[in-house]
Amino acid sequence: MELRHLRTFEAVARTLSMTQAARELHYAQSSVSDQVQALERELGVELVDRSQRRIRLTAQGEVLSSYTGRILGLLAEARSAVSRPAAELAVGALETLSRHLLPGGLARYRALQPGTKVRVSQHNRGELYRSVLRGDLDLCLTFGAPPADPGLCAETLAEEPLVVIAPPGHPLAARGRADLAELAAEPFLATQRGCGFREMYDGVLGSLPGGEPVAEVDSIDTLAACVAAGTGCALLPLVAVRGRVDRGEVALVEVGGSELRTAVTMTWRGRNSADPHLVAFQQALREHLAD
Repeated sequence: MELRHLRTFEAVARTLSMTQAARELHYAQSSVSDQVQALERELGVELVDRSQRRIRLTAQGEVLSSYTGRILGLLAEARSAVSRPAAELAVGALETLSRHLLPGGLARYRALQPGTKVRVSQHNRGELYRSVLRGDLDLCLTFGAPPADPGLCAETLAEEPLVVIAPPGHPLAARGRADLAELAAEPFLATQRGCGFREMYDGVLGSLPGGEPVAEVDSIDTLAACVAAGTGCALLPLVAVRGRVDRGEVALVEVGGSELRTAVTMTWRGRNSADPHLVAFQQALREHLAD
């Protein structure tokens, strides 16, 4: 089996769309179809059911799909292993955690492992998990639980309070506390769907009457700036807004009636659990948060 055929089939199986797979892989749609058909001829089975308007995998296609992710993941891991220096650690994090958690943990780790180079990158949550599974990252830091994948291990490092921020001078700001019924009557801003912060918002306020946000933005900084300008309120982890609250740019409103928190989670591949650089970095993060 040719690797390019497997990559193409993986994209088709994941998106269930020849068009979307072609767009991701920068192929013509006819090329995607030809490669899937070539794989079907080689295996002697039908992998994709094309009888409906929307394609779906056959039973044999489902079986192959369960292997392609692992095959391509091992290939990416092999490439990463031979191209990266031995004494290098690759760490990824959400922007908020990269700014507020990583610096202290990284300083502690560098004191323990001065000879190890650390590469730090920021991504959204989905890309962080994919990068860990591919072997591009040794560890990632996110809010919330990681996806249920047998290749991933995870540990909750801390529990972070979820708070509402409001414009200075807002009626709720003077009280510093509000229940969910009161918040339901307020205009809220949120990040875009697919973002971990949006999942927090939807889980707490999305099901309330009028819970649809009045605006969606693509970053926490923009979200907080819009709140400071008086556009509305926002629900975020305290660590993401503490600086703006301390500077008086936004006002803190605790949510009464429930203890709202989100987990700060580090995630890594199970097969790397014994790597000494990874173990040392994990311990540095634990000690930093304990302090």
